Parts: sequence; C-alpha cells; structure tokens
Amino acid sequence: MGKRIMKIGILSREDYQKRTIAIAKGEHKPRRDEPKVYFESMESLGQVLSGQNQELLRLIKDNHPDSLSELEMISGRKKPNLSRTLKTLSNYGIVELIREKGMVRPVVKATEFRVELIL
Repeated sequence: MGKRIMKIGILSREDYQKRTIAIAKGEHKPRRDEPKVYFESMESLGQVLSGQNQELLRLIKDNHPDSLSELEMISGRKKPNLSRTLKTLSNYGIVELIREKGMVRPVVKATEFRVELIL
C-alpha cells in the first residue's frame, strides 16, 4: 500500500465554529485541498499523534493484525488502553475499525500528515 496523506488544520474552537456555520449557510465552500480534520491546538494534535501512538500506527501498518487481541500481543498494550486509543484515532479518521466475525480489525487510513496552522 502506498502512502495516504491526511491534511490536518489547527484552528481555534471559535474559528472552527464560524467556519462550520459559514459552510452550512453556503457562504464558504471548502477548497479541495483544505484540511478535512481540525485540531484546536498543536498540543491536542500532539496528544493524538504522540510518539506512543505513532508506534502503534506503525505496528498496525506493518503487521496487519486481525483483531485487538493480536494487536495487544504485538504491542504489549492492554486491550482497554488500545480500545480507547483506537477509538480516538478512528474519530479523527486516522484509523478505521472494521468489525467482522465478532472482532475488531484496525486498519491505518493515514500514513503521512500535513499540518496547516491558521492564525
């Protein structure tokens, strides 16, 4: 699989709300190259893409685990911790959690990140 680039924006909560309302009113049409995912600060982005979470993404990308149990064995992290982390990564579209045969299989959706800081 090739690299999948995710464009991330850093935008204050207030500006994000203004942007969302402008889009809903038809006053702003997002450009094709605009970020689809926004964080309120570099700190919040740093929490989601921490070194530990980057390592987890690499493990998933390289090992293609079929379940959280398999990922637990590979990563050494406990299932409740993995579930929380993967849910957060999934909420941002970084990981997809595929439910099949009563199990959850994590799949990395983004392997490269571009950050756009909007002041």
